Amino acid sequence: MNAHMTRRHFLMSAATTAAAPAFLRAAPASERVRVGVVGVGNQGAYNWGELAKVPSCEIVALCDVDERMTGNARDRFPKAAFFTDFRKMIDAKGLDAVLCATPDHNHFHVTHRALSEGLHAYCEKPLTHTVWEARQLAELATEKKLVTQMGTQIHAGDNYRRVVEMIRKGVIGPVREVHVWVGGAFNGNGKRPDAKSVPKELTWDLWLGPAAERPYAPEYVPFYWRRYWAFGGGKMADMACHHMDLPFWALDLRHPTKVTAKGSPVTEETGADWIICDFEFPARGELPAVTLTWYDGDKRPRYFAEGKLPKWGDGTLFVGSKGMLLAGYGERRLLPEEAFRGVDGDHSIPKSIGHHKEWVEAIKTGAKTTCNFDYSGALTESVLLGVVSYRAGKSLEWDAKTLQAKGVREADPLIRKSYRKGWEIT
Repeated sequence: MNAHMTRRHFLMSAATTAAAPAFLRAAPASERVRVGVVGVGNQGAYNWGELAKVPSCEIVALCDVDERMTGNARDRFPKAAFFTDFRKMIDAKGLDAVLCATPDHNHFHVTHRALSEGLHAYCEKPLTHTVWEARQLAELATEKKLVTQMGTQIHAGDNYRRVVEMIRKGVIGPVREVHVWVGGAFNGNGKRPDAKSVPKELTWDLWLGPAAERPYAPEYVPFYWRRYWAFGGGKMADMACHHMDLPFWALDLRHPTKVTAKGSPVTEETGADWIICDFEFPARGELPAVTLTWYDGDKRPRYFAEGKLPKWGDGTLFVGSKGMLLAGYGERRLLPEEAFRGVDGDHSIPKSIGHHKEWVEAIKTGAKTTCNFDYSGALTESVLLGVVSYRAGKSLEWDAKTLQAKGVREADPLIRKSYRKGWEIT
């Protein structure tokens, strides 16, 4: 085990005062990675379910602000300490790592506090709610030399690996054009829902966290918060980190120089019915400049209407000088098919041991994860810039070094937002 974990477990085994929380007193020093999970229902339940399969991981603390979501986790981990405030969970000590599966608007504060306290971190996608937050987490993780992973679980799939291998080998030639599309939308009517009484099981103030105060409404909790800008970022923020991950990986993308989004009429409160967004990336060494176009709602690349593509669900299309590569989560196809019969990836990228296991094992060994915050932070920044361009209603000439959209002041509060009193980050 690395020195960081050895020291932490020594401290945990030594700290056995009567005032210590139960999970700290009861747990003997061991080689298992002790994890606290923040947000234990829905996607959180999936995450703790996957962590529970990793023999070298032990879930010792659970945190959720909504008692209605906690039953399964409490039953599965009866010895774990339970908290409603993630700050108290982290401050209680006794953890090696924190997994965050809250709504987007709380990702940054949970994960920033964990990293600041020297804890390794796993955070669901998108990594953060704003561009500035993503950069802060990436820099903090690097400074602290901590093991991180963003929850883009499909990155561990074999299909993505074969696609990446073929693109990197140049099977379809240099790629200057990529299209990524996802159906559906997390939209709304542009209005806040009517206020209702807060359920007794929900600590509404903690659910809001750093977001500006507003009355509770059942439309927010537990799922459709994604429709509201205050808490999520619509369909693009929800799904682009999964689907744009593939071209980011295959083409070694990082920061766009220009982002231009258009879509349904913008509202102050709720997400878009549809968005089409062009991300322009510069040349990377011998790789040419490339334009990546995102589509959601009912929009798709023109190649479908032109009859050049087969029936397909959500996916990614790489357009190269020699042909095209069409991919989804679990399937891939080189086009035209007759020109590429028998061609596939070379299995040069090893099979994944599992997205969650990779994180846990890297904590023990000091290895680098594939979706660490340096990589996934840049991916998240790009995705969220698409949301910023759409909401600002302007094209962004992007300066990644200074985190500024040149001459577009409307973008500033969307790139870095303000937090309500008591939640400031200094």
